[in-house]
Amino acid sequence: MATPIYEFAQIPRVDPADKPRGRARRVRDVGQAPTVGVIYNPRSHRNLGADFDCGVCPHVHIAQPRERGQLPLALAEFAAKGIDLLVINGGDGTVRDVLTCGQTIFGDEWPAIAVLPKGKTNALTVDLGVPDDWTLQDAIDALDHGTRVWRRPMAVSRMDEPGSRVAGFILGAGAFSKATQAGQSAHKLGAFDSMVVAVTGLWGLLQSLFAGRSNPWRKGARMQIGLGTADAPMEHSGHGDPDMRQLLFASTLERLPAGIKPFGALKSGLKLVAVDQISRRTTALVPLALLGKLRGSLRERGIHQLAATQFSLSIDDQFILDGEAFPAGDYLIEQGPELAFIAP
Repeated sequence: MATPIYEFAQIPRVDPADKPRGRARRVRDVGQAPTVGVIYNPRSHRNLGADFDCGVCPHVHIAQPRERGQLPLALAEFAAKGIDLLVINGGDGTVRDVLTCGQTIFGDEWPAIAVLPKGKTNALTVDLGVPDDWTLQDAIDALDHGTRVWRRPMAVSRMDEPGSRVAGFILGAGAFSKATQAGQSAHKLGAFDSMVVAVTGLWGLLQSLFAGRSNPWRKGARMQIGLGTADAPMEHSGHGDPDMRQLLFASTLERLPAGIKPFGALKSGLKLVAVDQISRRTTALVPLALLGKLRGSLRERGIHQLAATQFSLSIDDQFILDGEAFPAGDYLIEQGPELAFIAP
């Protein structure tokens, strides 16, 4: 369920006049096994194309869509069965695709969701505290005996495509796009999850410290960011070209891989950090800022950390959402519905 560029023409449109189909409602008796729907991505890194064990129990329904276009049908079938738990077996990209296609099915009435960390990157499961060896049976058991973590994914809409909307948890542009490309190389060397963050972060830091202003890691991308419903322009520190941002990073997650804290003390809701074309001296302090150990005067140095109800993004370069590139354009980033994720 992955392609090089996620074109918005491929995303199911949401007609404002049509209400989401919703899911069949049922009440479980005490001790009754839950009805579970599993979206299994055989292409995910840790699945390695292996067959899924379908013999867990008769109330577990498995779907293995080979492409995004098959996801809405699979999810609609789960909704008709009145599933109590939706299990996503894959990485962050699979989660993005399921949440994107599911919004036309479930709307604001999603079942509980569990994620098995089977991808090259699993930032969501890091936030949820799900171990790498979590199994389907573990997730089913946790539905009644585990914890629930509430998160709202970002809803990313292209302004010239009414009804187009993608759901995801990590958005980045500028140097973040370069870091994602570097991360693909790190994957080939056997680095995944937090190790990828460390490897690409170190490489990006070295590039920014020793490269010239024209280097893509320091140049960033031309973008305009408007904050809140008033679309107020984000301020600029005056460092470098005022029309450029070296990096943009946004997320609704509260814990990120490798323990990084790019948003400082901000924790809940939609958060973003924008970095101007900062000086080499400030670049050398970035590791401290990422660890949350550098506070005060960051905005004057060109590092903007803030929370917003929503923000607009006009960008002349591609950006990354959960590991995949999206084309340049004008976008609105909001918060999607609050979802209940199952954790140990």
